[in-house]
Amino acid sequence: MRVCTQTNPLAADLDHILAHTPDLWEDLRDQRLFITGGTGFFGCWLLESFAWANNKLRLGAEAVVLSREPAAFRAKAPHLAADPAIRFQAGDVRSFEFPTGTFSQVIHAATESAGGLNERAPLQMVDTLITGTRRVLDFAVQARTRNFLLTSSGAVYGIQPTELSHLREGFGGAPDPLSPSSAYGEGKRVAELLCALYYQQYGLGTKIARGFAFVGPYLPLDAHFAIGNFRRDALKGGPIAIQGDGTPHRSYLYAADLAIWLWKILLRGQICHPYNVGSEEAVSIAQLADAVRKVVKPSAEVRLARPPRADSPAQRYVPATARARNELGLCATIGLAQSLQRTAAWCSRTAA
Repeated sequence: MRVCTQTNPLAADLDHILAHTPDLWEDLRDQRLFITGGTGFFGCWLLESFAWANNKLRLGAEAVVLSREPAAFRAKAPHLAADPAIRFQAGDVRSFEFPTGTFSQVIHAATESAGGLNERAPLQMVDTLITGTRRVLDFAVQARTRNFLLTSSGAVYGIQPTELSHLREGFGGAPDPLSPSSAYGEGKRVAELLCALYYQQYGLGTKIARGFAFVGPYLPLDAHFAIGNFRRDALKGGPIAIQGDGTPHRSYLYAADLAIWLWKILLRGQICHPYNVGSEEAVSIAQLADAVRKVVKPSAEVRLARPPRADSPAQRYVPATARARNELGLCATIGLAQSLQRTAAWCSRTAA
């Protein structure tokens, strides 16, 4: 069975990805890929775009996807689970059995976001990030991999100083090593270090994508993502609850653009040369909630947990992306308003 390109509700987005990556896909012709975290937000978009390109361009490529719960993913995205070019392997990223044969590309996207695990079990978070990354790197060496992509995070920079409007890759900040809440950021820092060490010792072509905040189909509505929680509240009729004063600034890259950036960094990025991945268009959390309200439920009320203080500078978590723009020609092509509209349209189509 082939992926049905006529009924896929993401068809427009997937064609958008192909239109912005015309020189990439030949690198994957007749190749094998291994992807961890393939059932998460990043992974779903990587698989959607891979399956779309593989079928439309007749690449003859294959992907093996490591997942703790393949059955749950089959229920979530049956069209991907049914694609003969995608095979799922059950296992934990820290201890999975190595598939046999060679894999030209490995994408390590497991534990892509802190989520509740960082609060509930920080030791498990650190172990998953460090032990899991080492395990995948060892597999990549055995599989004679050409390109290895680590989906890292802007959390490696620690708290963004209020005087900086955007964080550059060379910023020397870091998470507080004595704070348990830093488990995710510190784990990602060590994962990046492991990439550098494996390049030095084995010549493995490790690429690093430091993700910030995103919006689009497949983003959970019940996790720690503010934009997903706001959509959840709006879909219920409101109120849209802001857990704070609404002043922190974030930026949101649409999922289709995210897929373009990840494929380009994997196949064209420089080795051990991190790239920020995100939008430079900063919005406050209050502005974000209002934007979601306008698209999803205009009659919904937006409620702040507490009023903002005039003497308190706004926290920021916004990347500078000049490196990706200048070296790889990457940019955010879909703005926040259109991102929200596309996400709402996808939810309507999939719920029908």
